[in-house]
Amino acid sequence: MKANFVFLLLIVSQLVACNTIQGFGKDVQRGGEAIEKTAQ
Repeated sequence: MKANFVFLLLIVSQLVACNTIQGFGKDVQRGGEAIEKTAQ
């Protein structure tokens, strides 16, 4: 549960930090990669 909260906090901080659509796409991609690493 604690890990989920930290992950959610990281996602929110990335979404707030991105300024462009391209930046948003990169942030989503990084989030997906982090999920894949966690799943493995």
